[in-house]
Amino acid sequence: MTTPPIPPYPLVFRPTLFPKVWGGDRLSSFGKAVKPGDKVGESWELADLPGTSASGAGGTAVRSVIANGPLAGKTIHDAIDLWGDALLPRAALTPEGNFPLLIKFLDAREDLSVQVHPSPTYAAKHKDAHLKTECWYVLDAQPGSVIYKGVKPGVTRDAFERALRAGDGSGVVALMEAVPAVVGECHNLPSGTVHALGAGVLVAEVQTPSDTTFRVYDWRRKGRELHIEQAMDCIAWGPAPAAVTFNKPGMMQGGMGTDWFSVFKYHAEQGSQGMCDNFSITVIVEGEGVVKPFAGTPYPPLNVRAGDTIYMPARAQPAAMIATGSRLLWLKVTMPVRLTTRYP
Repeated sequence: MTTPPIPPYPLVFRPTLFPKVWGGDRLSSFGKAVKPGDKVGESWELADLPGTSASGAGGTAVRSVIANGPLAGKTIHDAIDLWGDALLPRAALTPEGNFPLLIKFLDAREDLSVQVHPSPTYAAKHKDAHLKTECWYVLDAQPGSVIYKGVKPGVTRDAFERALRAGDGSGVVALMEAVPAVVGECHNLPSGTVHALGAGVLVAEVQTPSDTTFRVYDWRRKGRELHIEQAMDCIAWGPAPAAVTFNKPGMMQGGMGTDWFSVFKYHAEQGSQGMCDNFSITVIVEGEGVVKPFAGTPYPPLNVRAGDTIYMPARAQPAAMIATGSRLLWLKVTMPVRLTTRYP
C-alpha cells in the first residue's frame, strides 16, 4: 500500500536560540525558552543555512525544524525536497537550493558590534562571501536607545579609517548616524551598510540568508575577532535609507520593499481577519490569533501567538488570519520570484 502524499499546509517552526555576549532575556516575552538573567541575543525563526561563520552561528548548518502537522520534526529543507514548487517556486531558491530568507528576533542588552556585510562588488570577487541585506522592525526600545546605521554625510573612507586605527577605534562611532530606536519603525540596511543595534533595542529581523559579517569595532570587548581590512572594502560611504513608520491607521499599517523581499505590517482587532497569503512568511509580533483554513481544506486551524513565524506554502489552500485576543499584529514578508543571481 502506498502512503498518500502530504498536501502542503501552513508551517510553524521551532526557534533556534543563540547566546551572545550582548544578549538579554526579553525574548521570553515572545515565547522563547529564555530565563531571567540569560544572555540570549538571537532567536532564529526560519533558517535554511547549510553552513554558518564560526564567529556568527558557530560554523554549523542551521535548518529550522517544523513544529506542527505531519512534517513535525522535519526541517524546512526536508519540506523543500518533499513539496518542491508547491512549497515555493524553484526560481526563488538560492542557487544552492535553499530557502531564500532568514527570519530572526534580536535582543540587544548591550550594543552589538559595529559591523558590515559584503557589498555587491566584494561578494562578486569573493565566492565565500554572501550578500546580507536586512530589515529591522523595532519591537521594543528602552528610553534613549539608538540604532547606528550608515556614515554621516561627508565622511570619507580615509577619515573613517584614521578614526578606526586611532587608539581603540572608538572614534568611528562619532562618524556614524545614530537615530532614535522607535517602536513601530522599520529600518532597511542594504548589504554594505555599516551598522550596529544599540543597547536596549529588541527587533524582528528579515534578511537574505547569509552569515557573513565583518566586525569593525566591538565596544572594547576582548577576544572577538575584528575584520578591518574586509570591512573597509565593503562599507558604502553615505547615510543609510531613512526608517519607515509602520503605524498607519487601518489593517495594513505600512510597508517597505528591498530588492530581495518586502515587509508589510498588518493589524486586526478581536474577531476581525486578514489573509494568510500563499508564498509568504507571517511573523506574529503582538497578540494571539488563529490561522483558519477556508471550508473544505484538509488542515486544522492553527493557533498562533506573538513570537510565532508561519510559512504559507505556494500551493497550500488559502487561510485567514483571525485575531482571538484584543488585537493581533503581524509582519507579512513576501518574496519576488525573479531571483537567480542574487547570491554570488
